[in-house]
Amino acid sequence: MPGPQFDRARIKTYPLKERENRVRVDVDMVDPHSQPRALVACEATLLATLVERIRSARATDAPVVMAFGAHTIKNGLAPVLIALMQEGWLTHLATNGAGIIHDWELAFCGQTSEHVARNVAQGCFGNWEETGYMLNLALVVGAYEGRGYGESVGNLIENEGLHIPSLDELKSEAEKAFETDPARAAAAIDLAETIRRFDLDPGPLSIGHPHRATSAQAAALRLGVPFTGHPMIGHDVIYNHPMNHGGALGRTALRDFLSYADSISRISGGVYLSIGSAVMSPMIFEKSISMGQNVAAQDGSSIENHFIMVVDLAESDWDWSAGEPPEDHPSYYLRYNKSFSRMGGDMRYLQMDNRDFLLHLLQDLRSAK
Repeated sequence: MPGPQFDRARIKTYPLKERENRVRVDVDMVDPHSQPRALVACEATLLATLVERIRSARATDAPVVMAFGAHTIKNGLAPVLIALMQEGWLTHLATNGAGIIHDWELAFCGQTSEHVARNVAQGCFGNWEETGYMLNLALVVGAYEGRGYGESVGNLIENEGLHIPSLDELKSEAEKAFETDPARAAAAIDLAETIRRFDLDPGPLSIGHPHRATSAQAAALRLGVPFTGHPMIGHDVIYNHPMNHGGALGRTALRDFLSYADSISRISGGVYLSIGSAVMSPMIFEKSISMGQNVAAQDGSSIENHFIMVVDLAESDWDWSAGEPPEDHPSYYLRYNKSFSRMGGDMRYLQMDNRDFLLHLLQDLRSAK
Protein backbone atom coordinates (compact mmCIF):
# COMPACT_ATOMS: atom_id res chain seq x y z
CA MET A 1 0.00 0.00 0.00
CA PRO A 2 1.25 3.54 -0.74
CA GLY A 3 2.47 5.48 2.29
CA PRO A 4 0.82 8.63 3.66
CA GLN A 5 1.14 11.99 1.93
CA PHE A 6 1.11 15.49 3.32
CA ASP A 7 -2.28 17.13 2.76
CA ARG A 8 -1.66 20.61 1.34
CA ALA A 9 -5.31 21.51 1.85
CA ARG A 10 -4.38 21.93 5.54
CA ILE A 11 -1.97 24.78 4.74
CA LYS A 12 -3.05 28.23 5.83
CA THR A 13 -1.95 30.75 3.23
CA TYR A 14 -1.37 34.46 3.73
CA PRO A 15 -1.86 37.49 1.45
CA LEU A 16 1.30 38.83 -0.17
CA LYS A 17 0.52 42.33 1.12
CA GLU A 18 1.32 41.09 4.65
CA ARG A 19 4.81 39.90 3.70
CA GLU A 20 7.93 41.93 4.39
CA ASN A 21 10.30 41.78 1.41
CA ARG A 22 13.94 42.57 0.84
CA VAL A 23 13.75 43.58 -2.86
CA ARG A 24 11.61 46.39 -4.26
CA VAL A 25 11.02 47.64 -7.80
CA ASP A 26 11.28 51.29 -6.73
CA VAL A 27 14.66 50.75 -5.04
CA ASP A 28 16.53 47.82 -6.54
CA MET A 29 15.99 47.84 -10.31
CA VAL A 30 19.27 48.39 -12.19
CA ASP A 31 19.26 51.16 -14.79
CA PRO A 32 20.92 49.77 -17.96
CA HIS A 33 22.75 53.11 -18.29
CA SER A 34 24.18 53.08 -14.77
CA GLN A 35 27.90 52.88 -14.27
CA PRO A 36 29.37 49.53 -13.16
CA ARG A 37 32.62 49.32 -11.25
CA ALA A 38 35.84 49.56 -13.23
CA LEU A 39 37.30 46.33 -14.54
CA VAL A 40 40.72 44.97 -13.70
CA ALA A 41 42.90 43.85 -16.60
CA CYS A 42 42.01 40.14 -16.58
CA GLU A 43 38.27 40.93 -16.41
CA ALA A 44 38.54 43.41 -19.28
CA THR A 45 40.33 40.81 -21.41
CA LEU A 46 37.63 38.18 -20.83
CA LEU A 47 34.82 40.68 -21.46
CA ALA A 48 36.43 41.79 -24.70
CA THR A 49 36.70 38.18 -25.85
CA LEU A 50 33.06 37.56 -24.93
CA VAL A 51 31.82 40.67 -26.73
CA GLU A 52 33.74 39.66 -29.86
CA ARG A 53 32.27 36.14 -29.73
CA ILE A 54 28.71 37.40 -29.23
CA ARG A 55 29.01 39.86 -32.11
CA SER A 56 30.43 37.12 -34.33
CA ALA A 57 27.65 34.72 -33.32
CA ARG A 58 24.89 37.18 -34.07
CA ALA A 59 26.48 38.13 -37.39
CA THR A 60 26.15 34.49 -38.48
CA ASP A 61 22.76 33.96 -36.81
CA ALA A 62 24.23 31.54 -34.26
CA PRO A 63 22.47 31.36 -30.87
CA VAL A 64 23.47 33.36 -27.80
CA VAL A 65 21.87 31.59 -24.85
CA MET A 66 21.88 32.96 -21.31
CA ALA A 67 21.03 30.74 -18.35
CA PHE A 68 20.90 32.33 -14.93
CA GLY A 69 20.01 31.73 -11.31
CA ALA A 70 17.34 33.58 -9.38
CA HIS A 71 19.73 36.20 -7.99
CA THR A 72 19.95 37.77 -11.43
CA ILE A 73 16.30 38.77 -10.97
CA LYS A 74 16.61 39.50 -7.24
CA ASN A 75 19.53 41.82 -7.99
CA GLY A 76 17.23 43.94 -10.14
CA LEU A 77 18.74 43.02 -13.49
CA ALA A 78 15.55 42.43 -15.48
CA PRO A 79 15.87 45.86 -17.20
CA VAL A 80 19.35 44.86 -18.41
CA LEU A 81 18.11 41.49 -19.65
CA ILE A 82 15.27 43.25 -21.45
CA ALA A 83 17.72 45.64 -23.16
CA LEU A 84 19.90 42.71 -24.26
CA MET A 85 16.85 41.05 -25.80
CA GLN A 86 15.52 44.22 -27.41
CA GLU A 87 18.87 44.92 -29.06
CA GLY A 88 19.09 41.40 -30.44
CA TRP A 89 22.05 40.12 -28.44
CA LEU A 90 20.26 37.25 -26.70
CA THR A 91 18.32 34.56 -28.55
CA HIS A 92 17.23 32.45 -25.56
CA LEU A 93 16.98 32.95 -21.78
CA ALA A 94 16.66 30.16 -19.23
CA THR A 95 16.22 30.22 -15.47
CA ASN A 96 15.16 28.03 -12.59
CA GLY A 97 11.79 27.96 -10.84
CA ALA A 98 12.83 30.63 -8.33
CA GLY A 99 13.81 33.03 -11.11
CA ILE A 100 10.33 32.62 -12.60
CA ILE A 101 8.72 33.36 -9.23
CA HIS A 102 10.79 36.45 -8.38
CA ASP A 103 10.17 37.94 -11.82
CA TRP A 104 6.43 37.38 -11.42
CA GLU A 105 6.23 38.79 -7.87
CA LEU A 106 8.05 41.95 -8.92
CA ALA A 107 5.63 42.44 -11.81
CA PHE A 108 2.58 41.70 -9.66
CA CYS A 109 3.28 43.57 -6.44
CA GLY A 110 6.60 45.36 -6.96
CA GLN A 111 8.37 43.38 -4.26
CA THR A 112 9.97 39.98 -3.72
CA SER A 113 12.44 37.99 -1.57
CA GLU A 114 11.03 37.22 1.85
CA HIS A 115 12.95 36.69 5.09
CA VAL A 116 13.42 32.93 4.96
CA ALA A 117 14.66 31.99 8.44
CA ARG A 118 12.10 34.13 10.24
CA ASN A 119 9.21 32.93 8.09
CA VAL A 120 10.15 29.25 8.28
CA ALA A 121 10.05 29.51 12.08
CA GLN A 122 6.59 31.08 11.87
CA GLY A 123 5.31 28.57 9.33
CA CYS A 124 4.56 31.16 6.66
CA PHE A 125 7.60 30.81 4.39
CA GLY A 126 6.37 30.16 0.87
CA ASN A 127 2.75 29.97 1.96
CA TRP A 128 1.62 33.10 0.12
CA GLU A 129 -1.79 32.90 -1.49
CA GLU A 130 -1.32 34.94 -4.66
CA THR A 131 2.06 33.41 -5.58
CA GLY A 132 0.89 29.83 -5.16
CA TYR A 133 -2.57 30.34 -6.63
CA MET A 134 -1.76 32.45 -9.67
CA LEU A 135 1.45 30.78 -10.79
CA ASN A 136 0.04 27.28 -10.45
CA LEU A 137 -3.11 28.33 -12.29
CA ALA A 138 -1.01 29.91 -15.06
CA LEU A 139 0.84 26.61 -15.48
CA VAL A 140 -2.32 24.48 -15.63
CA VAL A 141 -3.87 26.84 -18.18
CA GLY A 142 -0.57 27.11 -20.06
CA ALA A 143 -0.24 23.33 -20.26
CA TYR A 144 -3.67 23.15 -21.89
CA GLU A 145 -2.75 25.95 -24.30
CA GLY A 146 0.47 24.17 -25.28
CA ARG A 147 2.77 26.71 -23.65
CA GLY A 148 6.04 26.09 -21.82
CA TYR A 149 6.74 26.92 -18.17
CA GLY A 150 8.25 30.36 -18.74
CA GLU A 151 5.82 31.31 -21.50
CA SER A 152 2.83 30.36 -19.32
CA VAL A 153 3.92 32.83 -16.65
CA GLY A 154 5.03 35.42 -19.20
CA ASN A 155 1.57 35.22 -20.76
CA LEU A 156 -0.06 35.79 -17.36
CA ILE A 157 2.05 38.91 -16.82
CA GLU A 158 1.96 40.37 -20.33
CA ASN A 159 -1.78 39.89 -20.84
CA GLU A 160 -2.61 40.63 -17.19
CA GLY A 161 -4.79 37.60 -16.78
CA LEU A 162 -5.83 34.21 -18.11
CA HIS A 163 -8.70 32.73 -20.08
CA ILE A 164 -10.57 29.96 -18.22
CA PRO A 165 -12.38 27.54 -20.55
CA SER A 166 -15.77 26.12 -19.62
CA LEU A 167 -16.04 22.56 -18.37
CA ASP A 168 -18.14 21.69 -21.42
CA GLU A 169 -15.39 22.98 -23.70
CA LEU A 170 -12.76 20.94 -21.87
CA LYS A 171 -14.89 17.80 -21.92
CA SER A 172 -15.46 18.16 -25.65
CA GLU A 173 -11.75 18.78 -26.29
CA ALA A 174 -10.70 15.79 -24.17
CA GLU A 175 -13.09 13.48 -26.01
CA LYS A 176 -12.03 14.79 -29.42
CA ALA A 177 -8.30 14.56 -28.66
CA PHE A 178 -8.40 11.22 -26.84
CA GLU A 179 -7.60 9.11 -29.91
CA THR A 180 -5.32 11.48 -31.84
CA ASP A 181 -3.60 13.56 -29.14
CA PRO A 182 -3.97 11.94 -25.71
CA ALA A 183 -1.50 14.39 -24.14
CA ARG A 184 -3.83 17.28 -25.00
CA ALA A 185 -6.77 15.29 -23.67
CA ALA A 186 -4.89 14.80 -20.40
CA ALA A 187 -4.07 18.51 -20.18
CA ALA A 188 -7.76 19.33 -20.69
CA ILE A 189 -8.72 16.91 -17.92
CA ASP A 190 -6.08 18.40 -15.58
CA LEU A 191 -7.47 21.88 -16.15
CA ALA A 192 -11.04 20.64 -15.65
CA GLU A 193 -9.98 19.10 -12.34
CA THR A 194 -8.47 22.42 -11.22
CA ILE A 195 -11.55 24.38 -12.28
CA ARG A 196 -13.81 22.07 -10.29
CA ARG A 197 -11.62 21.95 -7.19
CA PHE A 198 -11.33 25.73 -7.01
CA ASP A 199 -14.78 26.59 -8.40
CA LEU A 200 -13.45 28.82 -11.18
CA ASP A 201 -15.85 30.67 -13.46
CA PRO A 202 -15.31 30.37 -17.23
CA GLY A 203 -14.18 33.35 -19.25
CA PRO A 204 -11.48 36.01 -18.86
CA LEU A 205 -9.81 36.22 -15.45
CA SER A 206 -8.28 39.68 -15.03
CA ILE A 207 -5.14 39.85 -12.89
CA GLY A 208 -3.40 43.22 -12.87
CA HIS A 209 0.38 43.46 -13.00
CA PRO A 210 1.20 47.11 -12.28
CA HIS A 211 4.93 46.57 -12.75
CA ARG A 212 4.87 44.33 -15.81
CA ALA A 213 7.37 46.64 -17.56
CA THR A 214 10.00 45.20 -15.21
CA SER A 215 9.29 41.58 -16.19
CA ALA A 216 11.88 39.79 -18.31
CA GLN A 217 9.38 36.99 -18.97
CA ALA A 218 6.76 39.37 -20.33
CA ALA A 219 9.34 41.18 -22.46
CA ALA A 220 10.54 37.87 -23.90
CA LEU A 221 6.96 37.00 -24.88
CA ARG A 222 6.52 40.37 -26.62
CA LEU A 223 9.84 40.05 -28.42
CA GLY A 224 9.45 36.43 -29.45
CA VAL A 225 12.55 35.34 -27.51
CA PRO A 226 12.27 31.92 -25.83
CA PHE A 227 12.32 32.27 -22.03
CA THR A 228 12.36 28.81 -20.52
CA GLY A 229 11.80 27.70 -16.93
CA HIS A 230 13.64 24.68 -15.54
CA PRO A 231 12.18 23.79 -12.14
CA MET A 232 12.87 20.79 -9.93
CA ILE A 233 10.10 19.05 -8.03
CA GLY A 234 9.80 20.41 -4.50
CA HIS A 235 12.38 23.19 -4.98
CA ASP A 236 9.99 26.13 -5.23
CA VAL A 237 7.41 27.69 -2.92
CA ILE A 238 4.56 27.12 -5.36
CA TYR A 239 4.68 23.43 -4.40
CA ASN A 240 3.25 24.43 -1.01
CA HIS A 241 -0.07 25.51 -2.50
CA PRO A 242 -2.92 22.99 -3.01
CA MET A 243 -3.43 24.22 -6.60
CA ASN A 244 0.00 22.87 -7.51
CA HIS A 245 -0.41 20.24 -10.24
CA GLY A 246 2.31 17.74 -11.13
CA GLY A 247 0.91 17.00 -14.55
CA ALA A 248 0.89 20.65 -15.60
CA LEU A 249 4.38 21.18 -14.19
CA GLY A 250 5.69 18.20 -16.10
CA ARG A 251 4.10 19.20 -19.39
CA THR A 252 5.24 22.83 -19.31
CA ALA A 253 8.73 22.10 -17.95
CA LEU A 254 9.36 19.33 -20.49
CA ARG A 255 8.29 21.60 -23.32
CA ASP A 256 10.76 24.20 -22.07
CA PHE A 257 13.58 21.69 -21.72
CA LEU A 258 13.08 20.59 -25.33
CA SER A 259 12.96 24.23 -26.47
CA TYR A 260 16.23 24.85 -24.64
CA ALA A 261 17.74 21.65 -26.07
CA ASP A 262 16.84 22.83 -29.56
CA SER A 263 18.78 26.06 -28.99
CA ILE A 264 21.78 24.13 -27.65
CA SER A 265 21.68 21.74 -30.61
CA ARG A 266 22.38 24.79 -32.81
CA ILE A 267 25.09 26.30 -30.57
CA SER A 268 27.96 25.69 -33.04
CA GLY A 269 29.67 29.04 -33.47
CA GLY A 270 27.42 30.47 -30.78
CA VAL A 271 27.78 31.58 -27.18
CA TYR A 272 26.49 30.18 -23.91
CA LEU A 273 26.41 32.35 -20.77
CA SER A 274 25.89 30.69 -17.39
CA ILE A 275 25.39 33.28 -14.66
CA GLY A 276 25.10 32.32 -11.01
CA SER A 277 23.66 28.86 -11.60
CA ALA A 278 25.66 26.12 -9.93
CA VAL A 279 23.21 23.27 -10.61
CA MET A 280 20.43 23.99 -13.10
CA SER A 281 22.48 25.45 -15.95
CA PRO A 282 25.29 22.84 -16.15
CA MET A 283 22.87 19.96 -15.70
CA ILE A 284 20.48 20.92 -18.48
CA PHE A 285 23.33 21.97 -20.75
CA GLU A 286 25.21 18.68 -20.59
CA LYS A 287 22.11 16.61 -21.40
CA SER A 288 21.09 18.97 -24.20
CA ILE A 289 24.47 19.08 -25.90
CA SER A 290 24.77 15.30 -25.67
CA MET A 291 21.38 14.96 -27.37
CA GLY A 292 22.45 17.45 -30.01
CA GLN A 293 25.79 15.71 -30.60
CA ASN A 294 23.96 12.39 -30.94
CA VAL A 295 21.76 13.69 -33.74
CA ALA A 296 24.61 15.62 -35.38
CA ALA A 297 26.82 12.50 -35.41
CA GLN A 298 24.14 10.63 -37.34
CA ASP A 299 24.55 13.23 -40.09
CA GLY A 300 28.35 13.06 -39.95
CA SER A 301 28.71 16.44 -38.23
CA SER A 302 29.28 17.74 -34.71
CA ILE A 303 28.59 20.70 -32.44
CA GLU A 304 31.79 22.72 -32.20
CA ASN A 305 33.37 26.17 -31.98
CA HIS A 306 30.98 27.28 -29.23
CA PHE A 307 32.09 29.67 -26.49
CA ILE A 308 31.02 29.15 -22.86
CA MET A 309 31.35 31.92 -20.28
CA VAL A 310 30.59 30.96 -16.69
CA VAL A 311 30.14 33.84 -14.23
CA ASP A 312 29.89 33.40 -10.47
CA LEU A 313 31.29 34.73 -7.19
CA ALA A 314 33.40 31.72 -6.16
CA GLU A 315 37.16 32.09 -6.41
CA SER A 316 39.03 29.99 -8.93
CA ASP A 317 42.66 30.48 -9.94
CA TRP A 318 42.55 27.70 -12.53
CA ASP A 319 42.76 28.46 -16.25
CA TRP A 320 39.66 26.61 -17.40
CA SER A 321 40.53 27.13 -21.05
CA ALA A 322 43.24 24.49 -20.42
CA GLY A 323 40.72 21.86 -19.31
CA GLU A 324 39.83 20.65 -15.82
CA PRO A 325 42.31 20.67 -12.91
CA PRO A 326 43.65 17.56 -11.18
CA GLU A 327 41.64 16.11 -8.31
CA ASP A 328 44.04 17.52 -5.69
CA HIS A 329 43.33 21.10 -6.83
CA PRO A 330 40.50 22.97 -5.00
CA SER A 331 39.04 24.24 -8.27
CA TYR A 332 38.30 20.64 -9.28
CA TYR A 333 35.43 20.80 -6.81
CA LEU A 334 33.77 23.79 -8.45
CA ARG A 335 31.33 21.32 -9.96
CA TYR A 336 29.70 23.67 -12.43
CA ASN A 337 33.04 24.77 -13.88
CA LYS A 338 34.16 21.18 -14.15
CA SER A 339 30.94 20.24 -15.93
CA PHE A 340 31.25 23.03 -18.47
CA SER A 341 34.94 22.31 -19.08
CA ARG A 342 33.84 18.91 -20.40
CA MET A 343 31.31 20.28 -22.88
CA GLY A 344 33.64 21.02 -25.79
CA GLY A 345 34.17 24.44 -27.31
CA ASP A 346 36.07 27.17 -25.48
CA MET A 347 35.12 27.60 -21.81
CA ARG A 348 36.17 30.50 -19.56
CA TYR A 349 35.35 31.43 -15.96
CA LEU A 350 34.88 34.96 -14.67
CA GLN A 351 34.53 35.75 -10.98
CA MET A 352 32.28 38.81 -10.88
CA ASP A 353 29.09 40.17 -9.38
CA ASN A 354 26.32 39.66 -11.92
CA ARG A 355 25.31 43.34 -11.77
CA ASP A 356 28.74 44.51 -12.86
CA PHE A 357 29.04 41.75 -15.43
CA LEU A 358 25.72 42.33 -17.19
CA LEU A 359 26.08 46.12 -17.19
CA HIS A 360 29.55 45.87 -18.72
CA LEU A 361 28.34 43.29 -21.23
CA LEU A 362 25.43 45.43 -22.43
CA GLN A 363 27.42 48.64 -22.56
CA ASP A 364 30.45 47.03 -24.23
CA LEU A 365 28.22 45.42 -26.86
CA ARG A 366 26.72 48.84 -27.55
CA SER A 367 30.05 50.62 -27.77
CA ALA A 368 31.51 47.94 -30.04
CA LYS A 369 28.95 48.70 -32.78
